[in-house]
Amino acid sequence: METVQTPETSNIIKIEKVLYTAKTHTTGGREGESKSSDGRLDIKLSSPGTTGAGTNPEQLFAAGWSACYIGAMGLAAAKMKITLPADLAVDAEVDLGTAAGGYFLQARLNVSLPGLAPEVAREIVDTAHQTCPYSKLTKGNINVEINLV
Repeated sequence: METVQTPETSNIIKIEKVLYTAKTHTTGGREGESKSSDGRLDIKLSSPGTTGAGTNPEQLFAAGWSACYIGAMGLAAAKMKITLPADLAVDAEVDLGTAAGGYFLQARLNVSLPGLAPEVAREIVDTAHQTCPYSKLTKGNINVEINLV
């Protein structure tokens, strides 16, 4: 496999130590199926808004991002010596839409940190948004809102 450096990728940070590599095999696109190399993921796919029996890439992205974001909030809270509430939650909403003749995503992370002072909760979510790999992936690429609910 050949790697090509383009002006868009020349400033990208190269990972120094790979901690994990997810491997999937997908066939059939949005109406297909996807399986992970370790067998833990074996799902049917369906286009959003159809009556198909499967999930869609937007739901998978929302689930992955919200799970990762909770981990990033945990790291932020630990550095601040704050215990996160056991019933914290992130409701991720990923929109698929069109603009300028193409398809695009936008997202909202609705974060619930019950029992924390609003300014403390805001510091945690802002720090998490700077450190979460999914947030870094989307930064400057799509519209993202981080809401405390």
